[in-house]
Amino acid sequence: MRALHTAATGMMAQELNVQVISNNIANMRTTGYKRQRAEFQDLLYEHVKRVGTQTSEQGNILPAGIELGSGVKTVGTPRLMTQGPITTTGKETDVAIRGEGLFPITLPDGRTAYTRDGSFAIDATGRLVTAQGNLVQPTITVPANSTGLSVNVQGQVFVTPAGTTTPTQIGQIQLAVFINKSGLQGIGDNLFLETPSSGTPQLGTPSTLGYGSLLQNSLEQANVEAVSEISDLIAAQRAYEMNAKVVSAADQMLQSTTGMMR
Repeated sequence: MRALHTAATGMMAQELNVQVISNNIANMRTTGYKRQRAEFQDLLYEHVKRVGTQTSEQGNILPAGIELGSGVKTVGTPRLMTQGPITTTGKETDVAIRGEGLFPITLPDGRTAYTRDGSFAIDATGRLVTAQGNLVQPTITVPANSTGLSVNVQGQVFVTPAGTTTPTQIGQIQLAVFINKSGLQGIGDNLFLETPSSGTPQLGTPSTLGYGSLLQNSLEQANVEAVSEISDLIAAQRAYEMNAKVVSAADQMLQSTTGMMR
């Protein structure tokens, strides 16, 4: 019976929907996380009677045909790259992006990744790195025994060298923007990779046209809203239950048909 297969596609779609929602909820406290949303489309139709076909020799046209759908499919789980709330941390190496852009990061294999997570640190050689130890691009090295690390809204990094009282610029943080930032590929560790869908990165200076500004001593939190996710979860659960009810009803109909043949 066709209804069994159709309802099964609905159950599988809602199962995936719940998985996406659960991942959003799990990452509610993940710095710079961007929530995902499951998107669906209907499957092919069987046209028993095509709308608009001629129904008589006098030229009558069928005003409404008979189309039997075959269910639903998942077409994507795009990320919603909206701004998350910014919280103050008080740590001088924490940097939040307010607006467009991502931090370029060098991976151990030499590839460039991108992140909204600005929870940086200083490694043993004085270089600015991520929580996993990956280098921030371009490389910024803090001199030994310097104090007063500061980052302004334009991404300029200053320190006060030992034996002086005058701040000195030691580097410039850059941001990368993409024509389709939702097309970036997530690889975990709060990192994204460039893809053919995202387009090539355009590097620029923070606080210039098209680029966000930086905020030191702060971090961007996940853009996940608990109330919205819970309501979506309830809706997905109810949709799954209704598709399961269709399977049960189709089974009862088949059982009745089988009983008539005995």
